[in-house]
Amino acid sequence: MGRPPAGTALTATPERLLDAAEQEFARLGLRGARLEDIAAAAGIRRPSLLYHYPSKDLIYAAVVRRTFERLGAALIEAMAQPADFSARFDAVVASFAGFLADHPALARVVVWELLDGQGPGRAILLDEVVPLLDLVERFARIEGHAEIRRGLAVRAAILQVASDVILRSAAAEFKAPLWGDADHTRALARALFFPDAGET
Repeated sequence: MGRPPAGTALTATPERLLDAAEQEFARLGLRGARLEDIAAAAGIRRPSLLYHYPSKDLIYAAVVRRTFERLGAALIEAMAQPADFSARFDAVVASFAGFLADHPALARVVVWELLDGQGPGRAILLDEVVPLLDLVERFARIEGHAEIRRGLAVRAAILQVASDVILRSAAAEFKAPLWGDADHTRALARALFFPDAGET
């Protein structure tokens, strides 16, 4: 079995593989990524990769699933803060935007999967995204029922904010020319959700 490059922190092989695979899938998509390149980036050989993940579809599915598990944990933590709804709303928005800013490769994996719609991640996206969306929608409707804009299409508003963050995070060199240097996620979310957002 190969060793990780010198200076690399020792991480469990499956995690190193998922980190390397995440980068390759983000760069090239499922069809373009090669197991040999993923293995090399993780500091092992292809047979060792296949020991942990017997196919490219399985490692891809593991990457997509891990993405949403991490994101879900971050959102739940933000929702559970001991604060009023407005502060927790801001924390959820900041958590989502920060998570994808820190992991732009994850945003690109999501975009690849949404565009392709036929890879092994399709079912995982449906299984993972819909419950996360339900969770955030319940949070907004139940916790924020007295504060959010009356008649708001809550789910559509959540998807509007999430889509903006995902595309901005995935945009790489197009990010600054298209969105500018400032992060307007909080302002956009507040303008959609709160009736007096423009007055503050």
